Amino acid sequence: MSRREGSRFANRRPGSAFQSRATEPPVPAGLIKTARKSGQLNLSNRELSEVPQSVWRINVDPPEESYLNVSFTASDRWWDQTDLTKLILASNKLQCLSEDIQLLPALIVLDVHDNLLSSLPCAIGQLSQLQKLNISHNKLKELPDELWNLTSLRSLYLHHNELERIQEGIGKLIHLEELDVSSNQLTAIPSTLGELSSLLKFILANNKLKYIPLDISKMRSLKLLDASHNELEGVPSELANMVSLQQLYLRHNKLHHLPQLPSCKYLKELHVGNNQIEYLGSEHLKNLSAVTVLELRDNKLKSLPDEILMLQDLERLDLTNNDISSLPYGLGNLPKLMSLLLEGNPLRSIRRDIINRGTQELLKYLRSRIQEETTGQDKSDSTTAMTLPSESMINTYALGTQKLLEYSDRKATIVPDEVFDACDGVPVTTVNLSKNLLTGLPSRISELKATITDVNLGFNKLSSVSLELCTLELLIHLDLRNNLLASLPMEIKQLQQLQTVILSFNRFKEFPNALYHIPAIETILISNNQVGSIDAFQLMQLDKLTTLDMQNNDLMQVPPELGSCVNLSIQSATLFHAEHSYSKEIRFVIHGQLSWLEEQLQSWNILETAFLHKSVPGRGKIALLKILQLIEDLIRIKYLGGFKRKLWLVP
Repeated sequence: MSRREGSRFANRRPGSAFQSRATEPPVPAGLIKTARKSGQLNLSNRELSEVPQSVWRINVDPPEESYLNVSFTASDRWWDQTDLTKLILASNKLQCLSEDIQLLPALIVLDVHDNLLSSLPCAIGQLSQLQKLNISHNKLKELPDELWNLTSLRSLYLHHNELERIQEGIGKLIHLEELDVSSNQLTAIPSTLGELSSLLKFILANNKLKYIPLDISKMRSLKLLDASHNELEGVPSELANMVSLQQLYLRHNKLHHLPQLPSCKYLKELHVGNNQIEYLGSEHLKNLSAVTVLELRDNKLKSLPDEILMLQDLERLDLTNNDISSLPYGLGNLPKLMSLLLEGNPLRSIRRDIINRGTQELLKYLRSRIQEETTGQDKSDSTTAMTLPSESMINTYALGTQKLLEYSDRKATIVPDEVFDACDGVPVTTVNLSKNLLTGLPSRISELKATITDVNLGFNKLSSVSLELCTLELLIHLDLRNNLLASLPMEIKQLQQLQTVILSFNRFKEFPNALYHIPAIETILISNNQVGSIDAFQLMQLDKLTTLDMQNNDLMQVPPELGSCVNLSIQSATLFHAEHSYSKEIRFVIHGQLSWLEEQLQSWNILETAFLHKSVPGRGKIALLKILQLIEDLIRIKYLGGFKRKLWLVP
């Protein structure tokens, strides 16, 4: 044996690394050796149930080669090792971390996400150099107080755990820039979070928060706040003090009002979809001049104020699934608007085919309406400078140029006689008495029966429809949504020119029988009632009916006879909705020799399909392309905002 070999064995310690390694999960020696040089060790996705002791002691115990090589002239000098600064233990099966973690005081990054940790060692508080800690996707129910001693932290990820509270000590992390506590069980957050003056990104989505503490407004550096998917009913006005805020997410809460943010001059994105917002006023929009994305989908908005036109930087406006019946035509002139989403609104002034053509065609249409109004104004006769008392109650310009009698949103229980007096000699075609507190129809409306074609009585407190309405024989559009109606008088069948009737959000338990006797009717919207059935055979007699909306009713089944309603046109993108009805049979019903399509749809697992094979000559490829377009729209709806169950009736 050589002298060098003898020295090697003489210096070997009893119980060397060979013995301990036999009881530890295998960690390649090459990784440990490389980590000593680079200061970084990645042990993710190795199914480790515990961290090998050699990892905790990587900077404490001399490496094995120290007993083999003591030459100062060697190229690979083991003593030139670097303290471990980055340790990744993600995606393993760790249930706990050893207190020996304190043996790695130089750690800057520690990543143990996607494990089974139910607790953290108190010794973690001794990692004074730690700047990034990721303990997300574990089973933590509480955090040790020692965690808040990590005052050098810049990023802390606690999301997808089972935390029910965050201690007040979090306020000590004054250098924290990114904090994610989303997807836990938090019902409140500590007020000391306001001390995190360096925080740039704060995510607390998917918890059970009912309020946000006022002190959070002290985060003057915050750029992104995400409080989506909570139970917030309001947002403190102090939130406006976050002067650096650029992105605010408040989706899926219980907000009734849009927050007012007068000091958030840099706010670029405001996401408040899936709330209960009913009103949008100038006070909400006047300070949002920098906003580029405004998401208001799935709320209860009924109108847009003209102040929306002040958002000159707006690029995306999402108004999907609200209750908006008209739009400011000035939207067409917003210079940067690239996406305007309007699906699911009862827009009467814009044809559906225009909406389906996309944003650019829609904006073009809105601009054309501005030009029409301007031309009409130029041609209108000049009016007297004197304003009569009756004229102060109504929009005289609209009355004179558009033949529109507007007396809406007044909270009025009656319509003063002066309003009708102002119409003397004017061939009024449209009457808007919506958004009041009317319990009955003004009797004097019958004075306008010679010219009136459009009546809007929505959002009142009507419990019945008076016979005066049935005398308006030229009526084409009738809006009675959001009232207390449970029935319509049979006399309403006298309105033989009626084309559109809106009865949504009332108390109908039966489909109004009178509507079956109006042959000119094209659109019936009776969603959000309690209708339990419809008479498909009588509907088949309505040759011009193209749209029937019965979302959110008590339908137990969709009558299969509707498949024979050939009058329901393929050009209508939404022919029959049964969304959220208690329907046991929601099917595609497709006419034509398209049995292969049934197999294709079933393979996509979209809906159960049924085909009524009936030859329709002369359609050919055009019909097929239209059917495929409908299917494509359905798939798009499925993946963008929740699967809406629909029944398509295609001739």
